[in-house]
Amino acid sequence: MTADTPARAALPADRPALYEEKLPASGAVRIVELDPEADADLVHRWVTEPRARYWGMLDADREQVRETYGFVDSLSTHHAFLALRDGRPAALFQSYEPEHDPVGECYRVRPGDHGMHLLIGPADGPTQHGVSRALVGVFVRFLLADPGRRRIVAEPDARNERAIALLRRCGFDLGPEIDKPEKRARLVFLTRESSERG
Repeated sequence: MTADTPARAALPADRPALYEEKLPASGAVRIVELDPEADADLVHRWVTEPRARYWGMLDADREQVRETYGFVDSLSTHHAFLALRDGRPAALFQSYEPEHDPVGECYRVRPGDHGMHLLIGPADGPTQHGVSRALVGVFVRFLLADPGRRRIVAEPDARNERAIALLRRCGFDLGPEIDKPEKRARLVFLTRESSERG
């Protein structure tokens, strides 16, 4: 490779882990940064599946997906990650500071609030019970590893009963429904104290 040749982006499994856990029933879970270019095909495949309709990108093409996550990558207040399960991409996670996001105009943001979005990828092989809940738990612990974060906020589409039920099983409390430009959403909250009680 010459100095003029761009370095090839590392595959997700080759990237350094920002956080990792070994879960007895779900395998080794690692969180890595999402690479907008290298991961565009993977993310495009996930967000355009009918099951991902609440993600709001069903009609997006690969370039739109790359541009969206390129924009997220340019922000200091919003971040995108992949969760790898035994080295294979298993979920797309995003985190954000609510006071720098449109959701912050829809509820009273508290000091220490931190937002998250999640999209569990399609099952790689037979569906295994409890994997989605385990992945959410890993991401919550990753976010709360920062001692300044006191409460996790999520805002799934209000029609997405499965996601809301999953978050409730993970300990989130229901908040009000809110109207955002792109959807009616249900706020859910998980405090650090509730998370630690587990």
